[in-house]
Amino acid sequence: MASVLGLLEAREKKVREKIARLRAALGEAEGVLQRLVDARATVAEVLAEPPSLVREPQPGPVAGSMVPHRTDGMAASVLAPDYQRIVSVLESEAGREGMRCQQLATALGLQVVPAKVEGLRSKAKRLVERGWARQARPGVFTALVMPAG
Repeated sequence: MASVLGLLEAREKKVREKIARLRAALGEAEGVLQRLVDARATVAEVLAEPPSLVREPQPGPVAGSMVPHRTDGMAASVLAPDYQRIVSVLESEAGREGMRCQQLATALGLQVVPAKVEGLRSKAKRLVERGWARQARPGVFTALVMPAG
């Protein structure tokens, strides 16, 4: 038969193990709570800051860069140089009635070969899609708004 002291020692050992497990769980819960408190403080700090009134400087246009969608007041200077040249020709007197891509290639001083013409067609269509030019009729491109003159 087991002694009463032996039974008490076994019971004490089980209780101590349970206390150790509970302390470990409590430590994990306290860590989670501290991360939540820190996150809430960071969010409150960010929300309390006034929005920045200083804009980051925008890099200049880069050859081969994407064509941004045109918004009111946006100048053609935000376009890559190739696109600026196309818009400039379309806004000129020669482009007033609209230009086919072969004519556009000639006006830009490019060789009128299929590769150059198709490249211009792709760029002109992209300018139309993004609001920088318009397609007067199939294959004929003009400036979006003709300058006064």
